[in-house]
Amino acid sequence: MRNEQTGNTGVKQSFWKSLMVQKFSHPFALLFLLITSLAISFLTYKLEFIGVGAVLALTIGLPIVFAITVYPEFGICALIIAAFFISYVSEFLPDQVPIGTLMDVTTYLLILGFFIKQRTERNWTYFKNPISYMILVWLAYNMLEFVNPSAESRLAWIYTVRTVGFIMLMYYVFVYQIRTVKFIKTLLKLWIFLDILAGISAFQQENIGFFPFEHKYLYADPLRVSLLFINGHMRKFGIFSDPVTFSYNMVIGALLCVVLLMGDIPLRRKVTLGCIAGFFLYVMLYSGTRAAYVLVPGALSMLAVLNFNRRVLTFTLVAGALLGILIVMPTSNPLIKRFQTAFNPSDDPSYNVRAENQKKIKPFILSHPIGGGLGSVGVWGRKFSPNSMLAKFPPDSGYVRVSVEMGWVGLILFCTLFFVVLKTGINFYFSIKNPELKNYCLAMLLILFAFNIGNFPQQALVQYPSNILFYLAISILVVCKRIDDQEQEELKKKNSTETILIN
Repeated sequence: MRNEQTGNTGVKQSFWKSLMVQKFSHPFALLFLLITSLAISFLTYKLEFIGVGAVLALTIGLPIVFAITVYPEFGICALIIAAFFISYVSEFLPDQVPIGTLMDVTTYLLILGFFIKQRTERNWTYFKNPISYMILVWLAYNMLEFVNPSAESRLAWIYTVRTVGFIMLMYYVFVYQIRTVKFIKTLLKLWIFLDILAGISAFQQENIGFFPFEHKYLYADPLRVSLLFINGHMRKFGIFSDPVTFSYNMVIGALLCVVLLMGDIPLRRKVTLGCIAGFFLYVMLYSGTRAAYVLVPGALSMLAVLNFNRRVLTFTLVAGALLGILIVMPTSNPLIKRFQTAFNPSDDPSYNVRAENQKKIKPFILSHPIGGGLGSVGVWGRKFSPNSMLAKFPPDSGYVRVSVEMGWVGLILFCTLFFVVLKTGINFYFSIKNPELKNYCLAMLLILFAFNIGNFPQQALVQYPSNILFYLAISILVVCKRIDDQEQEELKKKNSTETILIN
């Protein structure tokens, strides 16, 4: 894996190399170890648990901080892994532990490494595309929401912009630091592996039962239980924060596998990817999230349009026939029954409640062009402005949340962002010559299209890891096009040189 360092680390390498070669026999090294051991003993004795935490932070945390900043490929992988497990880890940690700060620190370190690298390699041409410009506009609008006169709380904006605004900057970090096909493959393998772990966790919760710490977390909040326990069945969420996030990640994981198996790879890998995709779709049913069920046929229809050929058409027709049978077949299975209701929303009481809520909030949206302020609804709205009307409003839909918090102006910009991403990505897909990069581009397009659909009935882009994966998918679109352009340019130069030599 290509993993360039950020900045000049020659002095650091020389120091550590001398220590290793001399096997810590240098007097300075011995003195350093003696002082360190005494300091650790003193901290542990005086501060007990806090002291142990401080020691671990120094001995483990500092090297990780250094690695994330200096080695961007390691940092990106660490960010993705942390995004997948942050909710799971928080279940067995005390509420006082600021686990969310971990994600903030990781993003800040990656941004710091990005700017440090600009000292020796300043190249802004990576960002000369419509997607980069539109994300910059959307980021600027999020920043301007701080001075929204209708906002009830500025603190709500500060807490919300951490997972909405600064995450956008990861797009620029990803586009700049992802430079090789090999690293793209590594990220996709990591993505699928982490989804497998999430699927296994949900399978365990459904068929074996919750672990003690999961059970404790689940029943610590009566409201959480009331939301998850439906028709005598507890909805499963795996390692994620809620069933919606789990189900959406299973769907995009399945789409990723389906597109990858269409590439030029050995048969055994195609069979493996097909089995993994089937596993993802099966455990997705444990979530009881009806919104996720419509993402698969929606994304496959786009696949049929973008990659129209006999094989894809046959696959789409067979999948559509099986889906139709599953929708209309009589069954007593509660999971399948809930699946069937997703395709008949008018008979779904929860859908009708959401439609009524959206109808009630419509006058507010129309009368507030820039909305009620970022963070005015949801958790931060209830915490910082509990008596406001918006704090009590359940947005459900991601588009409705944008409309309420950022107004119809924000909704137009948000929809424009999606349009620009999909339009540019489709153009990239048809212009890329490298079959492997073309395949990766198609996979990211389907994932982004699924997020686009899924953001209507639910909030698809506000929870980890979906918010990270969303911008990762966009960045891979851009990187695939850039690498292909570089390959085509090198091929032209090579052909030109050969022509000159022949003449």
